[in-house]
Amino acid sequence: MKRFNKDITIGLTSKEVNYQIEHNNINIDTTIPTKSVSTIILSNIFTLFNILNLCLGFIVFLTGSYKNLLFLGTVLTNTIISIVQELRAKKEVDTLSLMCTPKVNVIRDSKEIEIGVNDIVLDDIIKYKIGNQIVVDSIVLDGTIEVNESFITGESDSITKRKGDTLLSGSFVVSGNCYARVEHIKEDNYSSKISKEAKYVKKVNSVLLDSLNTIIKILSWVIIPLGLLLFMNQYYSLNNPLSTAVINTVAALIAMIPEGLVLLTSTVLAVSVIRLSKKKVLVKQLYCIETLARVDTICFDKTGTLTKGDMEVKKVITLNDKYDIKEIMNNICGNLEDDNATMKALKAYFKPKNFEKADEIIPFSSDKKYSGIKLNKDKFIVGAPEFVTDKKIDLDKYDNYRVLMLVNKRHKDTIIGLILLEDKIREEASKTIKYFIREGVDIKIISGDNPKTIRNIVKRLGLNFNNYVDASTLSDEELKDSVDKTTIFGRVTPFQKKIIIRELKKLGKTVSMVGDGVNDVLALKESDCSIALACGSEAAYNVSDLVLLNSDFTSIPSIVEEGRRTINNIEKSASLFIVKTGYAIMLALIFMLIPYNYPFIPVQLTLTNALTIGIPSFILALEPNKKKVTGNFLTNVFRKAIPTSFIIVLSIMIITFLPLDFIEKSTLSLITVGLVGFIHIYRVCYPPKRYHLIMISMLLTIFIMGVLLFKKLFSLSVINFHMIITIIIIIGLAITIFNIFDKIKKNYDIIKK
Repeated sequence: MKRFNKDITIGLTSKEVNYQIEHNNINIDTTIPTKSVSTIILSNIFTLFNILNLCLGFIVFLTGSYKNLLFLGTVLTNTIISIVQELRAKKEVDTLSLMCTPKVNVIRDSKEIEIGVNDIVLDDIIKYKIGNQIVVDSIVLDGTIEVNESFITGESDSITKRKGDTLLSGSFVVSGNCYARVEHIKEDNYSSKISKEAKYVKKVNSVLLDSLNTIIKILSWVIIPLGLLLFMNQYYSLNNPLSTAVINTVAALIAMIPEGLVLLTSTVLAVSVIRLSKKKVLVKQLYCIETLARVDTICFDKTGTLTKGDMEVKKVITLNDKYDIKEIMNNICGNLEDDNATMKALKAYFKPKNFEKADEIIPFSSDKKYSGIKLNKDKFIVGAPEFVTDKKIDLDKYDNYRVLMLVNKRHKDTIIGLILLEDKIREEASKTIKYFIREGVDIKIISGDNPKTIRNIVKRLGLNFNNYVDASTLSDEELKDSVDKTTIFGRVTPFQKKIIIRELKKLGKTVSMVGDGVNDVLALKESDCSIALACGSEAAYNVSDLVLLNSDFTSIPSIVEEGRRTINNIEKSASLFIVKTGYAIMLALIFMLIPYNYPFIPVQLTLTNALTIGIPSFILALEPNKKKVTGNFLTNVFRKAIPTSFIIVLSIMIITFLPLDFIEKSTLSLITVGLVGFIHIYRVCYPPKRYHLIMISMLLTIFIMGVLLFKKLFSLSVINFHMIITIIIIIGLAITIFNIFDKIKKNYDIIKK
């Protein structure tokens, strides 16, 4: 394979680029933002519950009772809806991701141009600067940078890279600038290799996902043994024909399977992604919508988040007349290639020209919090006062500004002067923070700036946060001890930000981090839900779960509310599915032991499942809901579902022991399940809105028509006077028991409080 070793001022020629493309030496971004179309389709089709239903359908098919295959229609409908919605979500995410595809600056034909990551070819010369993600393995040709490789090695310390050193894809630049030649492309990159090993992959903090997995795990262990035992009772003990025993058993198993629950969840989350995309919010991790809704602590960086990051020099104060501060800053600004907000402000003010070339350049980093040059034996450093000298100077009167100190390190830290900068605040930040305060969410502001300056900026936002610490004066242990009781953290290093997030999580908090800079990357990665502003660094964007593409803070409450809608509504819908699963398992256990036929056949349950679970669950799952998420998901679901399941089981047992034939018992059982199911929907919606009542009324009407007009299809008997009386008594009993459960719950809640 032909390689090109080009000068950094020339780079590859167009001819050489075309050669690499022709020989397939072009980079392909292996980080796919979403699942492929085929993966989405297959993952929705081949679920555990779908496979179980298909197997049961095949068994029913062998019996020749084709009408009892109707339940597969519901399974097919749920699957199609889920696939369509997830494909819609994929389209939205891919569109937004395309807008934010990482760019790199390369040297080609002696010009610096910007290209996409997928347009990089082997031997391209890339110019890297602070905040850039290393997108491909490269060799440094010129310059010195510091990189953080924590996401690929686990080590948090910055590593200096000089000429001849290797830059690993997946790391990011924290200081300096350099030119590097592309060494590997596509799957040969280090990041591509380790991704197969899932190194440093953050576990999804999703109660919803964990709950669904728990339900699936339990059912996968329970359903088959119960089915076999029930079949043995129906076939061997009751001497039913094989087809009857099979049909009865399949009916029980179908009822146990919450077939639409997983699909409903993915559908609702997909709809949330679509809704948020309309507000220019890129959702990179599906379940982070839920996580943000559960967040009880949110951490904000200051610069670029609470403030716009548009720094402006307001005043220059000379403290030593022996030095010309403007001349020194002219040389510093002219030599440094730092591209952060502070340096941009300095260059805009001092307008460097005709500067002397420095003997050594000291680029800025978030760890050092200073930059500078060596020139004619002098070492000029400009940065945070606490980090450039040990000498003390009263700076309290400058609390409203970001203060930079200019020092000559050669002459015993001679203080030359001060540079005062001001940052414009984001007015919308105040509204967002006040929203979280009203919602009972703890606020933490974590910044590398002076804590007093941060406090004053916070005051300008109309917030009264006076509890602050200077992290530069604290040991790691002292910092950990201050985490819970402190609101403002100043002079924080990137690694200290990570420590703060980690300690909050250890305290049982669900933590979100909002940031935009390279100094926020470790904290963003560590948090349960990370939010980046698109206007920030590539590294911050790449590690975040959510990206505000328009950098609009006011979008964050919308994300929270979308998460609340998702969780609360899925919780309500899940209770409908669990009612069915609950009574089915209890009935299976009972009918394993008693000498009676199981009261249902599959086609009957298709009617109740569609009208009391399938249709209402989708309607309820997509309705508005801004209620704060409380309690444990599974606990809340079971608390709603179990009383209803118990009432259904009790009612069916009463019917089972009545002196009626099987078809009459089956008819009464079906009607009972349907009516109690509608009562449950009403209770879940309580207090019901008008559209809830309309929905219940329409579904109830369809149910009654189905029972009365399609007796043959559903294998039902004619309803006589005695059966009507029985239904009235059972429903009255059900309502009474519901009221008893409500009183017990109310008393329990009072005692708990």
